[in-house]
Amino acid sequence: MSCQEARETFDVTGMTCAACEARVQKSAAGVRGVSEASVNLLKNSMEIAYDGRPQTLDAVVAAVRKAGYGAEPRSRVTAGGNAPAFVDPQVNARKAIEAKRRQLLWSLAFGAPLFYLAMGPMLGWPEVPALAGMRGMMASAVTQLMLAMCVMFVNRSYFVRGFQTLAHLSPNMDSLIAIGSAASFGYSVVGVYQMALALGRMDVSAAHHAMMGSLYFDSAGTILVLITLGKYFEARAKGKTTSSISALMNLAPKTATVLRDSREQGVPTDDVRVGDVLVVRAGESVPVDGVVREGSASVDESAITGEPVPAEKGVGDHVTGATVSRRGWFTMEATAVGADTTLANIIRLVDEATSSKAPIERQADRIAGVFVPVVIAIAAVTLVGWLAFLAPGDIAVAFNHAVSVLVISCPCALGLATPTAIMVGTERGAKEGVLIKSAEALEVAGSLDTVVLDKTGTVTEGAPKVTDVASVAPAGERDLLRLAAALERKSEHPLAQAVCDYVDEVTPDADAQTRVEGFTQVAGGGIKATVDGRRALAGNARLMAAEGVDVGGLAAQAQELAAAAKTPLFFAADGRVLGMVAVADVVKPTSAAAVARLRAMGVRTVMLTGDQEATARAVASQVGVDEVIAGVLPDQKERRVHDLQRDGHKVAMVGDGINDAPALARADVGIAIGAGTDVAIGSADVVLMRSDPADVATAIELSRATMRDIRQNLFWALFYNAVCIPVAMGALAPVGITLNPMVGAAAMGFSSVFVVSNALRLFAWKPSGRAAAAPAKDGAKVLKEASPAEAAGAEEEGSAPMASKTLDIEGMMCEHCVAHVTQALEGVRGVRNVHVSLDEKNATLDAGPLVSDKKLSKAVEEAGYKVVGIR
Repeated sequence: MSCQEARETFDVTGMTCAACEARVQKSAAGVRGVSEASVNLLKNSMEIAYDGRPQTLDAVVAAVRKAGYGAEPRSRVTAGGNAPAFVDPQVNARKAIEAKRRQLLWSLAFGAPLFYLAMGPMLGWPEVPALAGMRGMMASAVTQLMLAMCVMFVNRSYFVRGFQTLAHLSPNMDSLIAIGSAASFGYSVVGVYQMALALGRMDVSAAHHAMMGSLYFDSAGTILVLITLGKYFEARAKGKTTSSISALMNLAPKTATVLRDSREQGVPTDDVRVGDVLVVRAGESVPVDGVVREGSASVDESAITGEPVPAEKGVGDHVTGATVSRRGWFTMEATAVGADTTLANIIRLVDEATSSKAPIERQADRIAGVFVPVVIAIAAVTLVGWLAFLAPGDIAVAFNHAVSVLVISCPCALGLATPTAIMVGTERGAKEGVLIKSAEALEVAGSLDTVVLDKTGTVTEGAPKVTDVASVAPAGERDLLRLAAALERKSEHPLAQAVCDYVDEVTPDADAQTRVEGFTQVAGGGIKATVDGRRALAGNARLMAAEGVDVGGLAAQAQELAAAAKTPLFFAADGRVLGMVAVADVVKPTSAAAVARLRAMGVRTVMLTGDQEATARAVASQVGVDEVIAGVLPDQKERRVHDLQRDGHKVAMVGDGINDAPALARADVGIAIGAGTDVAIGSADVVLMRSDPADVATAIELSRATMRDIRQNLFWALFYNAVCIPVAMGALAPVGITLNPMVGAAAMGFSSVFVVSNALRLFAWKPSGRAAAAPAKDGAKVLKEASPAEAAGAEEEGSAPMASKTLDIEGMMCEHCVAHVTQALEGVRGVRNVHVSLDEKNATLDAGPLVSDKKLSKAVEEAGYKVVGIR
């Protein structure tokens, strides 16, 4: 019986460069039962896919150890409990930084006096009396020998790993350092013996010559000090790349308030179990995922979805762990804890993405895998070339060039160039609500030229809403809505639910006292019933005609609504039409702007839908897509995506991840609308937590920015080595330019720091087009022009400087909504000239200097609507 394939994460120790990474990956992949292995140098981790047998994990550990490194399965470290099996990368980063800091301090403690003794006489520095002159020559040499040994002991890890990997025929960067430093030290020890023999013969000049030409203790020690200094700065820079993952992990509260035996009890969040009832008060974080059982609250979900406006939660609503209750009180039943929560899924996706490899990184790995052996060969050729041809018999010159080649070569920069940028880019995307599930998806997204959008739930809201209401005199709108609610309340049709939601919002309890009898649904037509003794109808024009009801002038209006992708519903009582309500799946407020952003980026948009042609065309005209393909089934969507690929296009498919799964899997990049809680859709490569189509453009922009950073890093790494190695070999010696090994060591160390620091710049990246949708600052610019006292006085007198503002508002569906929003804004002190447009979905007004954007947003939200942008 074969075991089911499983995945495991290992923490790997001892890796220092890309050659180490390649060696560990090769060792693990060669174990029987392992189908895939991926090593991440930046995170010192390894992901493997294996046959699920514990013996295979043991074999992987043994194989990695045999290669000269350490490996530990993370599941064995974090087994037990229901906490997510994630190791906070900042904890390991802090440990690495502290270890390098101690190593650096001890290295400097011994290396600084070594450098002073060796270089002081040449630089004219004051000499140590007991070690000065011809008499102190031997004492100075022995002191340098001892100090160099101390520096080498402090940095013994380079020698242990370097020679160990060399013995396994898999040399790495440590091998280059170890060979270079050990060669300098060994050559210098021979020089000390030459001095001792010369002094024994009383030949002081020969002893002095041996000291000046054969002692490289300063190089042996200073190389190690400078390498460690570079490694210290590298560790600090690398630690910053994991700050976003740590921030995500720190979002979850450490404690929760559980109701047990009708009493509140504080417990660690890790002890919460599914089914527990928790209490959440204003200002507290939601401990785990769950469902509200009692009470209500305004919950800030920006940590998960990036949505700045708090969401109102009531009984039956889902709440997500790590979100914050800003107002209210509620109890909730835990439905997902530990590794099953939304937050844990987000962390897992980010962690897996930063551990995966992009195609461009695999190319860099192949180069890095042969880099160190090639460098050792170049150093050997350099030594022989100088000894045999360029400076025959001058061992010191040949030795200097060979050691310089070893210590200036930097496989680290090559190995860090791609993973640092991918890690920062992936974490930056998570902060923007764009979860990228693999490094390959991050790379491919930048080359997309076509984006295919599903209509329902992607371009549109995905749920029908009332858009228009028309009543026929003498029947008033209230009578129409009362009858509509009474009839539709009995129906389970989605359109009926939309009508009921609208009535409840505009005229609550309008049908509370009505009696509905003889309720009958007419297939393909609508509803028949008796409402308060009147024969009532609700449905399409076909039902009205069949029942002999003349819809009169509403017929032309209904045709216009149908042409705009809206569904008109007629309502009649006792054979007379009362009015009409139009329902539609409305376009998301950001859809048109999202398509415009994609077009500006040179990306073509295609709307793919199973809906009818007329409806699809109507929606397309609102958002401005380049092409519409209507009336397709789910399997046909996959075929359409394949056709675009066959024509040479790089295609992304954007859908809800369920009925669009075949197309998502077929596309070069599958992008799923996540809705904030479904973050692990298996068929998608990217998940949009906000369910906002504008984030499609954000994902492409992020990919392009990340790939630009990777190319810069790879260019620097390759350019650095291509230039520095020939210089170290002595290519510029004819014009008097040579490299000291100590200079080479410093350059090597800081080349890695440069690459990591360049990747960190991605943390400052921001998507274009987002600024306009974000709420502006609280009137800060105006307040600088007038003091609060002056502004208050001016407002009272009607002479205050006014600022024109436009509020983009979601949720307005009719003139009643317009009236509510107008009344709410006019109620804000200091606001004048309010004009609310239902067509434009916005409000324009003049605001005084004390009217902040928060006040305006709050007024609109308290009226039951949502401000999505202020400009």
